[in-house]
Amino acid sequence: MSTSRVALDIRRVRFGQPDAMRLIAEVQDEYVVRYGGPDETPLDPVMFEPPEGSFFVAYAAGLGGPQAVATGAWRRRDLEVFGTRATAEIKRMYVMPRVRKVGVARTMLAHLERTAADAGISALVLETGMRQPEAIALYESSGYVEIPGFGFYRDEPLSRCFGKPLQELSGN
Repeated sequence: MSTSRVALDIRRVRFGQPDAMRLIAEVQDEYVVRYGGPDETPLDPVMFEPPEGSFFVAYAAGLGGPQAVATGAWRRRDLEVFGTRATAEIKRMYVMPRVRKVGVARTMLAHLERTAADAGISALVLETGMRQPEAIALYESSGYVEIPGFGFYRDEPLSRCFGKPLQELSGN
């Protein structure tokens, strides 16, 4: 499957929207396989309501209508990185296995960056883990660099944190 054959419609949704919840459950199942348990980071749905954040579901065209295939979100964080406190954290980036390696994650990441920049965010940060090498490769190839640990898993040996300034997107 080539990238050009996956047309995406990325929609902002509420955190509790059914497609979002189904995909969040799938990523949690994947964390159990990779790490032995789900992500236990405390999340409040209000964190993903504008202007504090946004939650997105990507839909791909398919038989019988569009199908939810990916999620991604950002939420504002009071964290100084790259000389700014206008920072947001990427959360719940997930792509269904059947549409991986065709650009869906890269498209979602670019969408998160654009929408965060449009909301006045100057830098994005994220936390991932060493048992997700494909995620680390995506972030590094998209201009993210390792930053000091933060967040719920900051002291865990498998945790890795990354960040990226968004000046080129926001015009700052």
